[in-house]
Amino acid sequence: MTRPAAGTLPRAQAARAVHAVRVHGRSLDDALAEVAPPVAARDQPLLRALAYGAVRWHRRLAAITDGLLARPLKPRDAILADLIAVGLFQLESMRVPPRAAVHATVAATELLGRPQARGLVNAVLRRWQREHAALAARIDATPALRHAFPDWLYAALAEDWPAEHAALAAASNAAPPMWLRVNTARTTREAYAARLAAAGLGATAHPEAPAALCLDHPVDVDVLPGWADGDVSVQDAAAQLAASLLAPAQGHRVLDACAAPGGKAAHLLETTPEIAELLALDTSARRLAELERGLARLNLRAHCIVGDAARPADWWDGRRFDRILIDAPCSATGVIRRHPDIKLLRRAQDVTRLVGLQSAILAALWPLLAPGGRLVYATCSILRRENDEQIAAFLQHTPEAMLVSRSSAILPPGRQIMTGETNMDGFYYACLQHSPTKA
Repeated sequence: MTRPAAGTLPRAQAARAVHAVRVHGRSLDDALAEVAPPVAARDQPLLRALAYGAVRWHRRLAAITDGLLARPLKPRDAILADLIAVGLFQLESMRVPPRAAVHATVAATELLGRPQARGLVNAVLRRWQREHAALAARIDATPALRHAFPDWLYAALAEDWPAEHAALAAASNAAPPMWLRVNTARTTREAYAARLAAAGLGATAHPEAPAALCLDHPVDVDVLPGWADGDVSVQDAAAQLAASLLAPAQGHRVLDACAAPGGKAAHLLETTPEIAELLALDTSARRLAELERGLARLNLRAHCIVGDAARPADWWDGRRFDRILIDAPCSATGVIRRHPDIKLLRRAQDVTRLVGLQSAILAALWPLLAPGGRLVYATCSILRRENDEQIAAFLQHTPEAMLVSRSSAILPPGRQIMTGETNMDGFYYACLQHSPTKA
């Protein structure tokens, strides 16, 4: 057997990963972890760039592919569409010499068990090189296609944010920054920034999140000074706002509902180590185990329970909480730039289901909050149904709940952070206070 051309395996595996997302509904991270055989370490960045790019722009690339094919592909050859998407992404968006990109992508047909398709893939990619200007102009005349968004989601953004929806879509397609959370129980942000600078890593502080630093360029976590010692964690600046909004104090009993992967739980323990107890709840035992491993790296501990936030009768011991954080299951439309597979995996009906689940969790956990206690509701969504409309409906039916505005950063009924706002992910927060006397 002829040895594959250089770069062929990463392209074949990228196509397999895209196919696993598109056809089998896998998350992109899971799909990349499962492709076999694994690519060499030196080719991992290329594999991730190809897979993430082809998924991020898939709807647009699929429309281009349809315009280049003389006839539709047969269902058994569906993976060829994913390989073509990988090839088109290289030609459009990567600094790969076109001849090398086409050659390696065509050669990948053999690794995918489709050697008979070499001519087809070559013809499609060569045709794109000749006709890309006219075809791209035709595709990009439709805004949802230009941004590679599903029609339902682009329409939802346009309805919720008439003036901002195009900018939101563009921000969702941008490469995400790498935000760090400095462990202020061990050091200061200024001291850690100096350590980064000494290691040749530039970083910028965030004006609202006191522990947040944004790296000038993403790096592997093992490169970060003090990573193994728990001096720093990776967490978007928007997610870091939860701790200050919840504002736990000494002796408080705190519930972090839907706690995995654990970044907010760790931040609460770093900022307020004197709280009496932090109960971390999640439905997934596997994700809770990951949470505990993360806390162990930081030398932190929480009381971890597998349980459903919407069914506290199964796990609650009857003692009320002074603080409750609901990091609610949501559409994750505010973090598409980090998880572009959301555009392929999420459906309009999912939002309706999630809105119902969020409402159920709010109703189930509110009675667990002590009089005078505070509940922070958070999502990584930019859809009003999950955010302002959800909280407005809850307030209408919960007379003992009062909005809290700790600063101008929180406006009734909450604060919507737009994707890309001060380089943050899209996020939503609402702070609710229980009336001092039991209702």
